[in-house]
Amino acid sequence: MDSDKKNTDKRKQSLYFPVDMLEEIKAEAARQDRSLSWIVQTAWKIARADIKKFPSINTGDDDDE
Repeated sequence: MDSDKKNTDKRKQSLYFPVDMLEEIKAEAARQDRSLSWIVQTAWKIARADIKKFPSINTGDDDDE
């Protein structure tokens, strides 16, 4: 039951996209008859492995500040 709750836990979050990108997302959502949220979540699931390969900007040098 806890795993079901984890998968259905929904939290509202505002995300800001450039106008052109938002229009593309809206067009794709309409084409697939899906919500904007579904499109963004699915895009993240597809891209996250590649995104995790990006180098971190955190070098650890600023920990004492």
